[in-house]
Amino acid sequence: MDFVASAFSVAYQFGDAFAFLVLSAAGLAVIFGMMGVINMAHGEFIMCGAYVTVALSRVGLPLPLAIVCGAIAAVLVGLLVERLVIRHLYHRPLDSIVATWGISLIATQGVLIVLGSTMQGVGTPLGSVEVGALSYSAYRLVLMAAAAAILIALWLLFYRTRYGVIARATIAAPQMARSLGVDTRRVYALTFALGAALAGLCGGLYAPTMTMVPTMGATFIVESFVTVVVGGADIFFGAAPAAAILAIIRASLTASYGQFFGQIGLLVTVILVIRVLPNGLSGLILGSRR
Repeated sequence: MDFVASAFSVAYQFGDAFAFLVLSAAGLAVIFGMMGVINMAHGEFIMCGAYVTVALSRVGLPLPLAIVCGAIAAVLVGLLVERLVIRHLYHRPLDSIVATWGISLIATQGVLIVLGSTMQGVGTPLGSVEVGALSYSAYRLVLMAAAAAILIALWLLFYRTRYGVIARATIAAPQMARSLGVDTRRVYALTFALGAALAGLCGGLYAPTMTMVPTMGATFIVESFVTVVVGGADIFFGAAPAAAILAIIRASLTASYGQFFGQIGLLVTVILVIRVLPNGLSGLILGSRR
């Protein structure tokens, strides 16, 4: 029984870390991989989804529907930001970094001024499950399942739909796609909206587990950038394997030495990967396949 409890504890910690990394990085990986835009406001899209989820849940909307509404709200904000700002900064990565960083500051301070320094949460649903002498949050198991479902859904979207074919063509050769009649601006707008939706969904899913503060996006931004940097531009051959590797590192160090050393392990991993694999895991995997 002790072996079963220990094995479940290790698997649970790995699954929890993997889910957090995948959900927090998916939107950032989609936008960066397809558009080359480093979205410094990614954490604020997550915050948007979380705040809308909590607000609607507190007025009586069921939590799953509130989470969906949070993702939709992030999509609408993402479309507005893309239309007004990002669209004019394609192929200007440094300018896009500065612009999205400014949007991040405006969003954080705006929420602080309008809604205050904190917002009452909704509490974590579903209770807990006991394995051996320890209890574990059942809702965390839902988050693990959600991370796996999102990866499957993205794979189906990009490899089994017309949009996916056009989007991958735009990634590979935007000028050729444009010459064949593809409206690349529309593809970019839809892609940015998809990235925003994934960020809002992440915020909605994690809203019941967190304190609602205007700076909550910072909780996600480090891990999401670490995952994208280690993985590279491709979400399937980069971000997903990177999330698995980083989850093992984080779970192992956190279990042995505490959360602080888990964070340090992630940052050290980034430094080593940048030095050895400048294009990330996706560059190594896709390069070997060619």
